[in-house]
Amino acid sequence: MDTVEQSLRHLDEVTGALEDLATALGEANEMGPVLQAVCEQVIRVVPGADVASITLHSGDGYQTAAATDERANEIDGKQYEQDDGPCLRAIRTGKVVRVEVETAVRLWPEFAEVARKLGVASYLASPLTVDSDLVGAINLFGFGKHGFRELDEKYLELYTVMVETTVRGTRRYLQAREHVTQLRQAMESRAVIEQAKGILMAARGLSADAAFQVLVERSQRENVKLHTIAQRFVAEMSAETA
Repeated sequence: MDTVEQSLRHLDEVTGALEDLATALGEANEMGPVLQAVCEQVIRVVPGADVASITLHSGDGYQTAAATDERANEIDGKQYEQDDGPCLRAIRTGKVVRVEVETAVRLWPEFAEVARKLGVASYLASPLTVDSDLVGAINLFGFGKHGFRELDEKYLELYTVMVETTVRGTRRYLQAREHVTQLRQAMESRAVIEQAKGILMAARGLSADAAFQVLVERSQRENVKLHTIAQRFVAEMSAETA
């Protein structure tokens, strides 16, 4: 198979990977599965990539948010322990890091030893910035000693740009949906509290403030949230009048 035909076939694979990622994003209900889909599809995009993971950085440090293989968690963990390695360099410099085993041994001997024992000999990591709260790196590990090619680096850079754009939109959608859910719950809670207040006002001849205070005192006494107390009170009164 000549180089042109190989390139065209791989382009089809890249297109398929992006389409499958788009489908996964459209079906996502939370970010965890989204990041897992990113890992699973990037292996199809970059030749020579056998294992993938995503490192996220927060105020608490670094964590592996998704991985295609348990070995990636172990390799990433060693980087976090040593506070250095390909993925951390990518995050800190904002640049793709591409390295083969011999160079890795010189730069990060303990990390490289763990990776080598697990059969990994090549590393490629790209910084990932979705928004201010979601920053990290896409990490690729290869079992071959090829060290990845410059073309592989370009494939990963292109894929990362696509991921940042699409995941950013998905993340905003999920956040907006969560906000709407919270507002709906708040409105429902407010409605049941008003209903309980109305019952108290009618049954005991209380003012709105006094009825509300009765509910607050019961909430504090029983150490239960106010809307739960209101729900219980409405249910109790409904049972008495049934």
